[in-house]
Order: sequence, then structure tokens, then C-alpha cells
Amino acid sequence: MIARRNHVPMQSHKSFCRLGPPFGRWAAAVSIAGCLMGSSAFAAPASIDLPGDRVFPENITSTRDGTLYVGSLGSGGIIRIKPGAAKAELWIKPGAFGSRSIFGVLADERSNTLWACSNDMSALGVVIASTENGSVLKGFDLKTGQGKVSAKLSGDHTFCNDIAIGPDGSAFVTNTAAPEILRLPPGKSQLEVWANDPLLTPPAGGSGLDGIAFGSDGNVYVDTYTAGDLFRVDVVDGKAAKVTKLVPSRPLALSDAIRPLGGNEFLIIEGAGRLDRMRIQGDGAVIETLKDGYVVPTGVTVIGHTAWISEGQLAYVFDPAKRDQSPNVPFRIYSVPLRIR
Repeated sequence: MIARRNHVPMQSHKSFCRLGPPFGRWAAAVSIAGCLMGSSAFAAPASIDLPGDRVFPENITSTRDGTLYVGSLGSGGIIRIKPGAAKAELWIKPGAFGSRSIFGVLADERSNTLWACSNDMSALGVVIASTENGSVLKGFDLKTGQGKVSAKLSGDHTFCNDIAIGPDGSAFVTNTAAPEILRLPPGKSQLEVWANDPLLTPPAGGSGLDGIAFGSDGNVYVDTYTAGDLFRVDVVDGKAAKVTKLVPSRPLALSDAIRPLGGNEFLIIEGAGRLDRMRIQGDGAVIETLKDGYVVPTGVTVIGHTAWISEGQLAYVFDPAKRDQSPNVPFRIYSVPLRIR
């Protein structure tokens, strides 16, 4: 199944970079940052193997020069692929700066920070030696990999899942264990609750907030994994306002990471196996599948005309019957050519 995905014909994908008009300082900054992040002209290989036999990549991010960063849920640490390289390397070691299992990752070049969500998964059998417990937002220096910011999520129900950067440089984090979005202002080390709304509460037995991104309209968009729900959080003077549940053009199956493309368009991952383009229209979302057939994709990032997908295969983490098989599972990231219109 993996081998069949190694070739992705260019003509089979449509894409997108339409920057809408600026709607104030927030929208302008998001539009510029979100429009096909990166301008690398390197030819992308169809896939890149990740080092280690229990990597289970949970998310992926990139910088404009073409560098890729992949967070590891299964073994901890962050993997880096240098511009134009076809080989990945372990860059930030497991347990570094008190980190544990790495979920969301996001490169913020303006602050020279690689943000990462760290969670203690030892209760589920994923044990990574570290000096810290709990759920923590970590910030690493993008040039050196040294830890520089550590902000623990407070409260009894916390799980740091994914990250977006606001126009003022604040880091926004989805808390999967509660119906809330947290914010870390620049220069601070303590997270604050930015949005908390009962509408964001998942159905009984379902997981909470997951992916997060700013739209070119200046508002925040989030989803939930098991229910496949989409929400818009209106932003007024930098503060959270009305929360609206959006209606997708078709149901989403295990919606995960969201990344902005500009013009109020996004890439969105479905854990059921798909990479989609999502276009916001009023209180609705038009979903267009760009690529299907992945095994539990978890994250996406864009460099120039190429999207990169992390494929987690998370059943090998959480299913004890499969866990011992994981050394025989190749862990890779995949490229998807995008046609710019």
C-alpha cells in the first residue's frame, strides 16, 4: 500500500493560492504568512523515510527555506530534513528540555521559534524518559534546537494538541481535554485561556479540539477529531468572540491538522486517509479531496508548490497487539505536488 503511493502525478491535483484583500492588521498578517509557506525550488522526493522504529509522526511543519520538522509521538524528539535533502535526521533528542511525546509542531520564523506540544503518554504505554510530566507547550530555538520556552497547561484536564501563531506573535494552542483554546503572549511563560465555549465540547466519548489555524479574515478555525466538527471563532480586537459551528459540504472523517493557504482556504487532514482543500463560504466549508489512500495521516505543511504529509499509523502506538510489530513498519512523510492557479 505504501509503495503504491510513491508516485503522485502532478495533473491529479488542483490548488490554490488566492490571497484575499486585507481585513485589518490581523487578516493582512495571516494572509501573508499563510500563502503557500516557503519558496524553495528544490525538487521534492516522493517520500522520505524517518529514522527509528517507533517514530509515529504526529505532525509536520516547515520554514521558508525548505527545511521540514517532524514531531515524534512514539519515541519523542523532533526530526529535521534539511532543504533539498532526501534523508531525515534526529535533531532534537527525546526528552530534551523536559519534552515527552511530541504532537503539534509549528515553525515561527519571526520569533525564531519551533513550537511543539509535549504530552506524557506513559499511561498508554508510550514511555519517554523526561524530567517533566503533564502537558506542556515547548519552544525551541529554530537555529540551534536549544529549549527556550516552557509553558505548562494548567488544570486537571489538559492535552496540548496543535498550534497556530497570531499576527501579534502569540502562540495559540488547542486543548483537546477541554473546550478551550489557550494563548501564550510573546515573551511570556504562562498560558492563558483565550476561548472557552460549550459549543466546542465534543460529543460524549469523543475527542476534543485538534487542528487550529488563522484565516485571512482574521478569525480562528478549529476542528475536532472523532466527530469531524469544524468551528470558527470570531476575533474582535484580538479577543475571542462568537463561536460558530460550520457546515461542511460533506462529512469529515477524523479531521486533524489545518494549515492556512490564504484567501480563507486551508489544507485539512482527515485521519481516515485524505488530504483536502477546504474553502470557507459564509458558515459553510467546501471540502475537496486532493489525495486519498494514506494510513492515518496526521499533519501537513506546504513548501512552495509541494505539500508534505506525515503519516502516523497510530494503531501501532495504542493497540498492544500491534505495538510489537512496529519495528517492521516503515515510517515516512510524503510529498504532494500542488498546482498553483
